[in-house]
Amino acid sequence: MRIAIIALGSQGDVQPYVALGKGLKQAGHVVRVLTHENFEDLVSSHGLDFWAFQGNVQQIIETQKMRELLEKGNFLGIMFHTAKESQRLAINWAQEGLVACQGMDMLLTGVGGLYIGISLAQKLRLPLLQAYVFPFTPTKAFPGVVFAQSIAKFGSAVNWLSHHLIRQIMWQGFRTADASARKQVLNLPVAPFFGPYNATCLHRYPILYGFSPSIIPQPSDWKNTHVTGYWFLDSAPNWTPPSALMEFLQGGSPPVYIGFGSMGNRNPEETANLVLQTLARTRQRGIILSGWSGLHKENLPDTVYRLDSIPHSWLFPRVAAVVHHGGAGTTAAGLRAGVPTIVIPFFGDQPFWGRRVAELGVGPEPIPRKQLTVERFAQAIQKAMSDQTMRQRAANLGKKIQAEDGIASVVAVVQDIERRRIA
Repeated sequence: MRIAIIALGSQGDVQPYVALGKGLKQAGHVVRVLTHENFEDLVSSHGLDFWAFQGNVQQIIETQKMRELLEKGNFLGIMFHTAKESQRLAINWAQEGLVACQGMDMLLTGVGGLYIGISLAQKLRLPLLQAYVFPFTPTKAFPGVVFAQSIAKFGSAVNWLSHHLIRQIMWQGFRTADASARKQVLNLPVAPFFGPYNATCLHRYPILYGFSPSIIPQPSDWKNTHVTGYWFLDSAPNWTPPSALMEFLQGGSPPVYIGFGSMGNRNPEETANLVLQTLARTRQRGIILSGWSGLHKENLPDTVYRLDSIPHSWLFPRVAAVVHHGGAGTTAAGLRAGVPTIVIPFFGDQPFWGRRVAELGVGPEPIPRKQLTVERFAQAIQKAMSDQTMRQRAANLGKKIQAEDGIASVVAVVQDIERRRIA
């Protein structure tokens, strides 16, 4: 089949869908990935057809306004800000999507491309396969990912409603942009006020979830759904680590990895100082990933190594613990490596993953970014390094995840859909 994948968001949001594309291509399908212009190298390096959607996510996240919102963890503010960006870009996405999806046999998308995916599927009458990396289907089993999980004490009905509220927050922020794209480009009726969630194309095919059932068991009220295991994108075949990094790793005890991915900081220098003070207090070696957060610092001590980027799949098994913002993809990579995880959540689903890590006993309690101090950070690192029960649990969970093949499970679902269509 010819499959178009719509993947929008930060690099952590996009990578799982590149991994799916790679697996589908290896199974004999033709795959085109529709994503932001700054991810061309990421997509092309894995042999997939790239189609640019306007917008550079890194530039948006690195604005002072977005840095402030991220550091405060202001979810509604972030949603409002990204909604304004979406209104500016939606017409281009519809135009490019309409051309890119001509002649395709299937659309696959996650939350980031859901609404434009629904519109394109309706316009071109294509099968739409939903593939998510965090819980998005309403369930009575646990609350929605952006809510405090403690609201579960109010019962299953509150859990159920919280998921619907998340869907409305996301939809209402994008509704104006969606209406413009449907009217001006796709010549479609405007979607219902409360969203296109009852659209026929959303209920015809299975829903796929790219996380491990060992992390979130499938709720009994999720019908026609597959919790497949994670969709990992390992390093490109021609990637090799810098020689200086290899020397650092071989020059002492395994270090602690610290990186906040695409999460911005208003004062990167201050954050870098906090990290260095914590490592010094705990007497740990460290690897700092600057990422999009700008964790730059000159004259680092010999016990600390700084990187701009590196495949998590290569690095994480070589460190003693991982510290990060709790993005779905980074959390998955840390858990697979079998080492303790310390989550410093900023916003969105990150506190959910931090709480899940703590509940599973494979990491300390999460520390919200705005509450991060040297003292709290040092206590978390010391616990992750010294608690042998935690370390063994992390190793055992890592083995379970390593034994799963989420991409193969998705490929099997796609193959089954293809057989039914032919029949």
